[in-house]
Amino acid sequence: MRNPSLKRASVVLLAGLIASGVCGCSSADAGNSAGAAGGPHAAAGGPSNSGAPSTLGGSGGVPGTGGAVGLGGSSGTGGRSDPGSGGSGGKQGTAGAGPAEGGRAGASGAPGSAGQPESGGSGVGAGGAGAGGGTGSFNPCPATGACKVLPLGDSITWGVNYDGGYRVKVFADATADNKNITYVGKLSNGPATVSGAMFPKSNEGHSGWTIQQLDDIVTGKSTDANYNGKKLLVDLAPNIVLLHAGTNDTSRMPTGMADRLGTLIDHIIEDGPNALLVVTTIVPIKQGSYGPIGEMFDSSIPAVVQKRVDAGKHIILVDMFKNFPSNGLGSDGVHPNQQGYEWMAGVWYAAIKSYLH
Repeated sequence: MRNPSLKRASVVLLAGLIASGVCGCSSADAGNSAGAAGGPHAAAGGPSNSGAPSTLGGSGGVPGTGGAVGLGGSSGTGGRSDPGSGGSGGKQGTAGAGPAEGGRAGASGAPGSAGQPESGGSGVGAGGAGAGGGTGSFNPCPATGACKVLPLGDSITWGVNYDGGYRVKVFADATADNKNITYVGKLSNGPATVSGAMFPKSNEGHSGWTIQQLDDIVTGKSTDANYNGKKLLVDLAPNIVLLHAGTNDTSRMPTGMADRLGTLIDHIIEDGPNALLVVTTIVPIKQGSYGPIGEMFDSSIPAVVQKRVDAGKHIILVDMFKNFPSNGLGSDGVHPNQQGYEWMAGVWYAAIKSYLH
């Protein structure tokens, strides 16, 4: 018969061994238990956004396998940083490949380096000319010499009620900003000097003319002796065209105005494909019943212009109807006074300023 005291001692000894961690478990199992405390990987932190290798896991864990190195970030569609720089840094790097078992999340992706090959390009890759990189931007004016501006329209372009009309302040604003411009055209009127400089009086503002008459001098079909069958854009070669046309149509040819304007625009673009064409709505009319006709015409112009914009033509729209000053017309209710012309000049100049040198 065994001694009861010896049996009790064996039980106590076995319990002590279990409490101290000495059991039938392998050391690898113990390490993996500790690794679990370090947290997994993709669920807790995910792959590295920057493509940097993930850091090691918790104590005892298996080192993370880490993500593949990220691409470094591609530029945006080109950005609008300095020309050819390919954008200002691009998007964050792509995620690293593969989960990191037992690893913590990698650091967040750093922006890609701007302008580096394959990560933004030099303005001809992902940043691409013509896609916002700067090198493909349109600029109609020459790098040196005066930018030739053609004011084209009716008596409002000529300047009834204020000699030189809007052309006076456009030139004054350009001179104040040290921008080099001149006007071209076969007609001449305006002050001798503006802001201490000789004022270029040339223009194509024809009092009483309709859209069709303006189209005839553009296409060379005009019977006017001053034009002798020459095509206006080919003859004058302007860099910028300012077009305000349709006021006389409201009283003389109210139907089909938008279609005729579209035809005139197409002819200008055809003969001046490298020029910037700035088309405007006509100023309000407060004479007889012509105001509502003019307003309906104005409402049709954005669609006419947008059709050409969508076709990739160098054309922009400005609005001379909305916000025109309530006291900006002369007593005839058709032609602006000095205040109205100077307000128009501000709209024109804001549209072309960035193109001038």
